[in-house]
Amino acid sequence: MSNSSPALPVGRGLVYLVLAGVAWGTAGAAAALVYRSSDLGPIALSFWRYVGGLAVLLAAHALRPRRRRTVKPSPEPVRRRLVRIGATGLGLTVFQTAYFAAVQATGLAVATVITLGAGPVLIAVGARLSLGERLGVGGTAAVAGALGGLCVLVLGGGAATVRPDGAVLALVSAAGYATVNLVTRRLGRDGGGPGAGSTTGWAFAVGAVCLLAPAAAEGLLPQTADPLLVLTLLVYVAVVPTALAYALYFAGAAVVRAATTSVIMLIEPVSAAIIAVVLLGEQLTLAAVSGTVLLLAAVAGLAASEARLAAAVRRAAPA
Repeated sequence: MSNSSPALPVGRGLVYLVLAGVAWGTAGAAAALVYRSSDLGPIALSFWRYVGGLAVLLAAHALRPRRRRTVKPSPEPVRRRLVRIGATGLGLTVFQTAYFAAVQATGLAVATVITLGAGPVLIAVGARLSLGERLGVGGTAAVAGALGGLCVLVLGGGAATVRPDGAVLALVSAAGYATVNLVTRRLGRDGGGPGAGSTTGWAFAVGAVCLLAPAAAEGLLPQTADPLLVLTLLVYVAVVPTALAYALYFAGAAVVRAATTSVIMLIEPVSAAIIAVVLLGEQLTLAAVSGTVLLLAAVAGLAASEARLAAAVRRAAPA
């Protein structure tokens, strides 16, 4: 993996992840407001999100001052770069489009909790299968607890709160999220920051190209009685939880352990659930709340288990 810029300090990486989690927590709320104000569908919304996000990154790259490089980075193999960009772009496309569809189907709170709760579980299983990472007893128990939380949430939440089709879409979204995380861990990132030449910008371009045809079939231009509100929401989605949040996330995830990242990203479902209940008037049954708590506790347990395994490896390593 090549790096064209100095390594980001871990402390700053943690701050970046916190800001990304808070910003992502508002994306679903903005989508819910778009659905209430227009007939724009989830595919078209995702398309405009990526087009707008790419435009913001291009503008930021053009305005960013050029820094002189004292060390010339070694070139990354073209095939490796194309695989990383393509896999990241497709993963983000599935992640965001399925998530917006889940919000439309079953509400912001439930869709976000299932997506971000199931994501770390799929990451842990995927890392075991593709990277050979051990789960350990604690990790296995955490995965089992997360699956139990999902069952309580989906089966006990009540039809008015949790719709099966929305839950399935949220799980598909979680699979896309896990794919992006595993690709980042296996292949790394290009280190180019949030500019147009980075993985983030190219992934947005891949997503926009993949979504153009289905978005056109769904309807690219929304029919609405309040075009200014819808336009404002689309701009917000493109700038804050897309261009800014993804650039911060990829930069932070490159220097912060995956376990720590998983715990920090719990900010997103918690903030989204608060927004859904307080501002959007969504209601959660006692079973849904219980499933949510169990799911998030399992994710925290999974992160703690990974941290213990990493500490044991460091202690066993020769000095």
